[in-house]
This record gives sequence, C-alpha cells and structure tokens, in this order.
Amino acid sequence: MRHETIETGELSYSPCRYGNSRMLFRGPRKRLDLPYLAFIGGTETYGKFIEKPFPTLVEKAMRQTCVNFGCVNGGIDAFVNDPTIMDICAEADLTVVQVMGANYLSNRFYSVHPRRNDRFLRASTVLQAIYQEIDFSEFSFTRHMLNTLHATSLERFETVVIELRAAWLARMRNMLGQIGRRSILLWFSEDAMTDKHWADRPGQLQVDPLFITASMIDELRPLVKDVVVVNPTQRALSRGSRGMFFPTSQAKAASEMLGVDCHVEASAALIQSIRNQLYAL
Repeated sequence: MRHETIETGELSYSPCRYGNSRMLFRGPRKRLDLPYLAFIGGTETYGKFIEKPFPTLVEKAMRQTCVNFGCVNGGIDAFVNDPTIMDICAEADLTVVQVMGANYLSNRFYSVHPRRNDRFLRASTVLQAIYQEIDFSEFSFTRHMLNTLHATSLERFETVVIELRAAWLARMRNMLGQIGRRSILLWFSEDAMTDKHWADRPGQLQVDPLFITASMIDELRPLVKDVVVVNPTQRALSRGSRGMFFPTSQAKAASEMLGVDCHVEASAALIQSIRNQLYAL
C-alpha cells in the first residue's frame, strides 16, 4: 500500500504491521496485551485524508485501545484470508466490521489482488465465455471492468451481480465465523441500506457499498451483536473536504469521500452500540 504519507507532509499514517500479516495498517502500532477493540473495513475505516477517523474518535471517547485494520479500497478478501488479523479480531473485546462492497472480492467470474482488492487480476473462462466481445487485458481495476460489462449488456450483467452477492455472503459468513459473535456490522455510507434494485438507484455503479442490500445484511444479523447504520446528515456532508489533509492532486478524490464531520457522526453511533454490547457481556 502507498497510502502511508500525504505528499504535503501534514498527515502521516505511521504504517505498521501486526504479526505475520503482510498488510500495512494505519498506526501507530497498538499493544495487544491489554483489552482492545478491533476495526476492519475499507477506505473510511482507514481514514484516508482524515486526521482522526472514527476508530480514533471511538478510542478517545471510550479510553480503550482501538486497533485500526482499515485498508484503502479494501474488501473482505484482504482480511478473511489473513489468519493473523482474524486471530487478533477473535481476541478483541469487540470487532467493528465495516460493510464493504461485493465488487472487491474474488469470485467465480474474476479474481482480485489478495490485498489491494480494487485491483482486477484476471477473468475466468466462464466470464470470458459470457462476454466474448470484451478484451479483459485492458482492465486494471474492478470498477472499470464492471462499468464496461454493464454498458455492454444489462441482461448478462445481472448474472454477474447475482454471483458477486452470493460470493459476498459466503465470504462474510466465513469471516464473521472466524471472528466470533463479538462483532458489530457498520453501514457507513451516503447511500441508504435498502432492497431497491441497484439499477434504480442514483449513481447505479457508484453506490457504496456496491450491490449490498438490506436483505443481505439481515441474513448476517444472527452472526453479530448489532448492526449500526450511519447515513451522514446533510449538514455533515455539506462540509465536504474541509478539515481533511490531501495534496492538490487529490482534491477531487477527497471531495468524493466522507469527511471529518461524517466520521464524528459515525463514532457517536458506534460508541453507543459498543457501550451497550460491552455492558451486556
């Protein structure tokens, strides 16, 4: 990962590793010999361009160590196949798992990079047979590839969506099974958690987390302690990238991310849930 230091030098992510994991996480490195909370997720959990992402805010409020295992553009595959991280999460008092998109995982149709899950590696022979007119060697990122498949054939694309959802549910059950029942699911997005068809929603393939429905989350509820839904308020969203640290070249990317006030709202919702669950243990 090359997300450790902002070009301006105003914000350092203090990259660190844990145990035998090959992944670099946001530091500073935390002690694991005292009670701690673990956080798994993508760009929002990592807190790209954010000085104090929601895991840091939770740590400050609860005065308990919070270990940030966020991964920029990360998906389930980055964690579920990493025994070190799974073991650390299983030993945590609670693990908060951000709901990540179904596009960021290997499946019957295509493979992604094992750690940088937004990177497209290869299409299976099955997908190549379905989309014979597509040259898959042209793609480096999954979203670019999916946008092309969508533009080529809506009917065939629906088959891909069904596969991604099935793979996502299976992988989530695997990951939550490894972590154990002391976990909380976090839906942190500008987009509502709904069963509305993805094609009928504004943005279509820009929805995040992509292809995940309310019914899919409901299937996982028996495996977790709680499901926390955070749709930032209009006031928080209107703040845009104010308070974020990024080089000029990344201004557009920063403007599309959930900002500082959104993280404050996420932390407030999580703190309430975490306290409820810890008191119940």
